[in-house]
Amino acid sequence: MSLIRWNQDRGRAFLAKDVERFFNGWGFDPEVFDSVWYPTVDVSESEQVYEVKAELPGINKDNIKVSLEDNVLTLKGERKEEAETKKKNVQIHERYYGKFQRSFRLPVEVKSAEIKASYKDGVLKIEIPKAEEARPKEIAIA
Repeated sequence: MSLIRWNQDRGRAFLAKDVERFFNGWGFDPEVFDSVWYPTVDVSESEQVYEVKAELPGINKDNIKVSLEDNVLTLKGERKEEAETKKKNVQIHERYYGKFQRSFRLPVEVKSAEIKASYKDGVLKIEIPKAEEARPKEIAIA
């Protein structure tokens, strides 16, 4: 019989992902169900644009799809496992492989025809211009 060392922090690493998965579609969303991992994402806002940055290291840009439907921005893709010819004894395996998907509901006031996406150094950057009615306006006092 071999002993396995108990790691109290092991479950915490997946808690945030489990909570997010539960509340996105109450845990039964078939679109998200086959996702294996979730890329980390930063969403920011300026006066002119919303900006989404997703970390997708090691993924070919041809394996990434960005779509907008009913004001929901969706990032989908797949990180394929590296094929190795030599057998190795893996000591630690922390990188995720397989399908991913993240979706974000956008405000109605965006210029969907002017959305731009770029991919460089493993970071997907999406710029979503705000429509004029969404931009802050200064009101003169009479």
